[in-house]
Amino acid sequence: MSETRDAELAALLDAEPTPTRRPTVAALEESLFRVHRVLDHGFVRVIDYMGDDGAIVQAARVSYGKGTRSERDDRGLIRYLVRHRHTTPLEMCELKLHVKLPIFVARQWIRHRTANVNEYSARYSILDREFYLPAPEQLATQSSTNRQGRGDALSPDKAAAVLAMLRRDALQTYDTYEGLINDDGQGGAVDPDAPQLARELARMDLTLNFYTQWYWKIDLHNLLHFLSLRMDAHAQYEIRVYADIIGELVQRWVPHAWEAFGDYRLGAHSFSREEMGVLQQLLDGGNPDDLLPATSLSLRERRAFRRALRLGPPKR
Repeated sequence: MSETRDAELAALLDAEPTPTRRPTVAALEESLFRVHRVLDHGFVRVIDYMGDDGAIVQAARVSYGKGTRSERDDRGLIRYLVRHRHTTPLEMCELKLHVKLPIFVARQWIRHRTANVNEYSARYSILDREFYLPAPEQLATQSSTNRQGRGDALSPDKAAAVLAMLRRDALQTYDTYEGLINDDGQGGAVDPDAPQLARELARMDLTLNFYTQWYWKIDLHNLLHFLSLRMDAHAQYEIRVYADIIGELVQRWVPHAWEAFGDYRLGAHSFSREEMGVLQQLLDGGNPDDLLPATSLSLRERRAFRRALRLGPPKR
């Protein structure tokens, strides 16, 4: 299966360019069909796209009317749209990706229900003997303060022991999977005396670190929402590295929209009504150590507020 995909990929990369009248983005055209490696066996590659920064502006001006053309340049209009959360013009752009990722990452990823997804079918085809093993430095204990996060890294000896167990189990389950399928690649059985289980049943024995693949198509507005969550420092490492690669591709594709997204979403903070009141009092010379305990904000909210403003811990 891998050899077939590699041959198809090489053919796409070597194909002659096709003339088109639609707008294209040279920086993204260079990335079409090219594999961007992620983790140990994963990748992301752009299959197709529709629209560019100009498409966002065009859609916005249709709804706003001709009068805006002389008032804002394209960059300024896009920044206005993102700042004020006018999302419909961004939905006019779409990106289609081919992603290879561990099954447990796919199950987290699929929670973003705003994309069109077509996953590789293990009912129809046989999965490769490819599974994810974390780098030793990514192996950590359960966080004592976050129920869904990691704590301290394991010692080198313990990390090596964990990797040995993960590798052992993955290899063992794949051997079982292969034996249950009992397929010689031509529709016949490797061992005529052994059972030959349907692929849709045999796959249930595989561990969640095996790789799957899918085509994932999403509009720019929902893609940026995905990236705002999955590029966050608190996101799980294994999905964050995919988001980082996709973010680089989006930056090539729609640089003005990406700049506005970085300024107003990725690098920004939002504050509640009560927090805005505290901010005003801080600007008037108030002391956060006096103001915050007097609010109805939870301890977690107060800590987040301090981090956002870099106030440091309370002095008493």
